[in-house]
Amino acid sequence: MFIDNHCHVLGEYYDNIDEVIKKCKAAKVEKIIVSGTNIKTNREVLELVNKYDIVYGTIGFHPTELDDFTDTYFAWLEANINNKKIIGIGEIGLDYHYDNTDKELQIMVFKRQLDIAKKYHKSVIIHSRDSTRDTYNILKDYKLSGVIHCFSGSVEMAREFIKIGYYIGIGGIITYKNAKNIKEVVKEIPLSYILLETDSPYLAPEPYRGKENNPSNIPLIAEAISGIKSVSITEVAAVTTANSRAVFDFFNK
Repeated sequence: MFIDNHCHVLGEYYDNIDEVIKKCKAAKVEKIIVSGTNIKTNREVLELVNKYDIVYGTIGFHPTELDDFTDTYFAWLEANINNKKIIGIGEIGLDYHYDNTDKELQIMVFKRQLDIAKKYHKSVIIHSRDSTRDTYNILKDYKLSGVIHCFSGSVEMAREFIKIGYYIGIGGIITYKNAKNIKEVVKEIPLSYILLETDSPYLAPEPYRGKENNPSNIPLIAEAISGIKSVSITEVAAVTTANSRAVFDFFNK
């Protein structure tokens, strides 16, 4: 059995979420974690976790979606964080990719959300693009656990994140022929620190690259990892599921 630890199965991307859930179950994907990124998607996550048995959620405010952000959203986050199927705060973090980035705003919102995660003992799903050093320096002071989603850093940086309590999220990019960096990361770090994710509807694995992704593609990611690590897909499924249990508390829900 598999778990998709990070996806965006939301109405703006999928016409038929019932069909997505059906495909997951057929592919032995027993749980999916749907992450919000703004107030609209966070509210939808709350609806989805109540509607579908295999759907769990994280709510949070993404660093590139802060144009309409107000301090009232922190109160909203606290008011909804104890829903029994909301198992973390995310997708949160830093993104310095764009020239007009308001770094101060991103850092403030990031830290305030980490404060809430610490207060309520929640894991976090971290987005980090072109901001690895700042992301690391902030996280190391919080002593939280979570996953570095869609990891794209070096082997050395992966090890540093692991040391401070984080797991490494591996998605469809691992199946791409030119993805030498992430293949090296998977090769060098222990399987016991890897989580499977699709980031659906983005980053579909081969042979679906360029098409709409789906959490039912998780076995393709597991297959690629099994080849790199020279272990069976069964072992990849078992170990990464155990890793999910270590990060998130949905197994007790």
